[in-house]
Amino acid sequence: MTGKAMSRRRLLASAGLALPMVWIAGRSGQALAASIAAASEPLSFDALELSDSRWREALSPQAFRVLRDEGTEPAGSSPLDSVYDPGTYICAGCFLPLFSSEHKFDSGTGWPSFWRPLHEAHIDTKRDFKLIWPRTEYHCARCNGHQGHVFDDGPEPTGQRWCNNGVALKFIPDTEPLPALRSASDL
Repeated sequence: MTGKAMSRRRLLASAGLALPMVWIAGRSGQALAASIAAASEPLSFDALELSDSRWREALSPQAFRVLRDEGTEPAGSSPLDSVYDPGTYICAGCFLPLFSSEHKFDSGTGWPSFWRPLHEAHIDTKRDFKLIWPRTEYHCARCNGHQGHVFDDGPEPTGQRWCNNGVALKFIPDTEPLPALRSASDL
């Protein structure tokens, strides 16, 4: 066998072994892309409705006051205001993902602020006249837990500031899996 024939055989053998590896790598990349796309889709969920007594058992007094009584924590009181690590902010009541750290910014208000929610389907809004002038209040769409208010003084690209009570959120770093949504039997 000549040197050229041997080189061709090695080339063909190498290509024969390499092609399945390229195909597998491509399939893994597709699976990874599909899992990233799925994570960016809104979750489908049923409403979580509990009595006040069940919520009182499940939440701290501060979290109950904000989430269930639509209270507001003092500005600057939440450690989450200064957390900028990669991760997801979930509802402290039912664990529904609400915000991404990618959308967080320092508003200078003393409350964790975001320029958009993770998914519009995870948030419900209503008009609030508690301070005489109208504001837009928002709640977790699953458990109806009060989160905060949205204002039109945020950064581009939305111009919105989703001003959240830190006690109404839990931060889950990207290095940890998101917890399962809480169910009535969990609480």
